[in-house]
Amino acid sequence: MLCFPYSGSITPLVFISLIPLLSIEYCINKSSLSSKNVFLHAFICFLIFNLGTSYWIYNSSASGGIFAFIFNTTIMCLAFQSFHFIKKHLGNRKGYLSLPFVWLGFEHVHSNWEFSHPWLSLGNVFSVRTNWIQWYEYTGVSGGTLWIIVVNLLLFLLLKRWMNNEETKKIRILSGMAIALPIIVSILVKWSFEHSIEQNKRNFEVVMVQPNIDPYNEKFTGGPHAQTEKFLLLADSKITPNTKLVIFPETALSFSFFENEFRRLSIYPKYINAVQRWNSDILIGASTMKRFNTKRSKASRENPDGSFTEYYNSSLLIEKNLKNKYIHKSKLVVGVEKIPYSDYFPFLEDIAIDNGGAVGSLGEEDTVKIFKTSNGTIAPIVCYESIYPEFVAEQCRKGAELLCVITNDGWWGDTPGYKQHFSFARLRALENRRWLVRCANTGKSGVISPTGEVISESKWWEEDVLLAKTQLLSEKTIFSTYGDFLGRSAAFVWMLIFVYSISKKILPSRR
Repeated sequence: MLCFPYSGSITPLVFISLIPLLSIEYCINKSSLSSKNVFLHAFICFLIFNLGTSYWIYNSSASGGIFAFIFNTTIMCLAFQSFHFIKKHLGNRKGYLSLPFVWLGFEHVHSNWEFSHPWLSLGNVFSVRTNWIQWYEYTGVSGGTLWIIVVNLLLFLLLKRWMNNEETKKIRILSGMAIALPIIVSILVKWSFEHSIEQNKRNFEVVMVQPNIDPYNEKFTGGPHAQTEKFLLLADSKITPNTKLVIFPETALSFSFFENEFRRLSIYPKYINAVQRWNSDILIGASTMKRFNTKRSKASRENPDGSFTEYYNSSLLIEKNLKNKYIHKSKLVVGVEKIPYSDYFPFLEDIAIDNGGAVGSLGEEDTVKIFKTSNGTIAPIVCYESIYPEFVAEQCRKGAELLCVITNDGWWGDTPGYKQHFSFARLRALENRRWLVRCANTGKSGVISPTGEVISESKWWEEDVLLAKTQLLSEKTIFSTYGDFLGRSAAFVWMLIFVYSISKKILPSRR
């Protein structure tokens, strides 16, 4: 856990972090002890990792935090147990070769089901060392995970050979190359990118407002007029004639309203006046609703008149031409905005965590969407969505030229949580070679370059307004184009190897 961002940030430790667990597994297997012992030791290891890196979840919800710690620990154990099973039935050589496929496949699957939580993907460790992993534009986070697994395996095998007084020269060379080569490649990739010239890049000035509103005692209880006045007054302090976009954070419009009735709200004229005065678009987080005649999804709630209403965590774009566009958040927070598999078990909706606004599953977009404006094409990324590499890559694949994260990280208090969240955004900028602007309700808001460098950032629990001089970029990286091809491929191979190892267990061997 000490290697994880802001839980220690001692990044080099990640290259030896799995050696103790691999050593324990080796000893248990060699002694022909029960596989239950592997699960028990793995559970202790991964529980410490979960608690040490994510204890701050407990601040927003005690029950939710406890569930997250136990659940994520358990599925990590099951993934490691599958490696042990493969190794036990296919032998040491094939078993160790399977580990990269097992863990990359596990991380990919865990990012693409209803309990998804890619926060603890091993490749996220390097978000505070972006100069080491400029090649993420090709591989994404899975490349970092692969690097970690391979180095840990080589160093473990080196240690094992050394303890058994076996020859170690070849594996020492391989270990050194595995550690050094990716860093050398990263330097070359960064140099190449910085010296390439994109012909179509355009300057794009953005103003981001960090209002610093307490999410527990003020955000969802204060009046909309007072908060609106605060937002606009803060923005006025940094607006210039060159400003193209003004951003307010997630659920800045915290009261729920029907999207087709926005123009009727008493605060609407204030935003329209600001758009006309600034001659720029506004991107703002909003809690919105839509009404349907029939049930649309599991998030549809029946009204007394037989119609249905869905609630959304939305990005609202108020354009200079006075048109309003909405995009609903697609990657919802499990337990707060989305109850997994509640379409099969509806009673689960009753255990949703109340963190302000509507309680229970929210509606979501059917496909990934972006905003096309007269000034450029932007990707609205709401809070939790920023930890999903493939989601952001698809936005870029659809033409996004600037990444805009709106979030509210105040739920966790002054803990590593909001710092990690900000840090992971650096990976999204790097993977897609896009400028990224991040507007938070409270620290950290900031500006991140296409190489993952933090250009400017705000402080925790302070009002702030940031002026970002960015550029619109349109060239697609390998990762933007193909997404997590490493994770997808590894998951497929993992399943094949696992099925093969099952066949070796249940079928008698042929002599």
